Amino acid sequence: MKMRRNARGVISIVAMASVAALALTGCSRDSGGGGENGESASPGITDTTITFGITSPLTGSTAGPGNCTVDGAKAYFGVKNDEGGIKFGDGKTRTVKIKAYDDGYDPQKALANFQQMVSDGVFAAGLGLGTPTNRAWREAAIDEKVPQVLVQTGDPLFSDREKSPEQLGLVPTYLDEGAAFGDLLVESGEDHKVAILYQNDDYGKGYVEGFKGAIEGASNITVTDELTYEATDTSVDAQITELASTGADVIFNAMSITPLTIAALQKAQALDWLPSWFLPSNTSSPGAILEPGGADAFPGVYSVAFSQSSSSPAFQESDEGKAFLEAIDTYTDQDGAPAFPHCVWSWIGAATLEQAFTNMKEPTRESFMDALFDISDFSAPFMLEGSTIDTTTDGKPAVSNVQVQKYNGKGYDVADAIG
Repeated sequence: MKMRRNARGVISIVAMASVAALALTGCSRDSGGGGENGESASPGITDTTITFGITSPLTGSTAGPGNCTVDGAKAYFGVKNDEGGIKFGDGKTRTVKIKAYDDGYDPQKALANFQQMVSDGVFAAGLGLGTPTNRAWREAAIDEKVPQVLVQTGDPLFSDREKSPEQLGLVPTYLDEGAAFGDLLVESGEDHKVAILYQNDDYGKGYVEGFKGAIEGASNITVTDELTYEATDTSVDAQITELASTGADVIFNAMSITPLTIAALQKAQALDWLPSWFLPSNTSSPGAILEPGGADAFPGVYSVAFSQSSSSPAFQESDEGKAFLEAIDTYTDQDGAPAFPHCVWSWIGAATLEQAFTNMKEPTRESFMDALFDISDFSAPFMLEGSTIDTTTDGKPAVSNVQVQKYNGKGYDVADAIG
């Protein structure tokens, strides 16, 4: 077993209890020093540390991407902490403590985790995966005035500052992803029959809304059938069988559950139905989903992206990619290149947090949010050309630009056509 300087669970209960106690009592310089203008420090930040919480599915069917939402941040800040910490806008240098909570993709557990975060005295929280789970504690975060930021859900609600004043999404919205694929189909100029299968919640509905908006009025696109599944289902064989009978040459598959995505690809092959596929960015991993699903059998499997893939040779051969993989190896339990893009997304989110930390003038949540909402044209590590971090526009997540890509058997190439 390899040794790590900061593996998962390294933060001790005793240490966290001490931070929470100091934040609540305000009895020491670290907990109650405040800023230059006399503002009292918010819970979870001292003169030397800041604590960030992440609730994400660390077990269950979405544990692969869920653990990545933690690991990317742990690796990024592990490096920064070992370099001496981050100099904040108030002039103090702090290390960043990541405290992770497992919600198993269960909304009630996610809410309970947030309540535990408040008890533990975290300064802010976010980065975690899941639309229903992040929604479960959104209102509580607003009530408690705890930042819920850079969450890995494409739900546009998290970027609506009137309805969600303590929130900000990281990844492009589901509508933007769905629209990008719809645009590609329309622009092809060829006739396509599309079957739709989507998760029966805000996640799946968002993708379909974006897709339908893009193809509206297009004479070359016909939707043959539209079916749903529940996130708790263990099989979608019946849906795939029904959709195959329509003779569609494209399937728009807005699915978030890894085992179901693999099973859907395999079932279509068993039926000798070989359409082109669209898959969301979070269920399109080449190594974890497409290879075991036999995606090479289809004329094209498409997804969207805003970041480089850690599984690509170009990434692994670059100096920045090597440093990323070394950090993942050192500070997390991941072995080798992560199979899911969420590790890179979390690294990007952590780099965005650092931008906010370096510009917040006071050790308060209010100052943090002001700084977070003032980031523009930031080229975070591993973002694709044309994609940058911009948090200044109400209604938009930190990343809003995507590229449609086509699976090439090992990774993805930019797609300029479908077929």
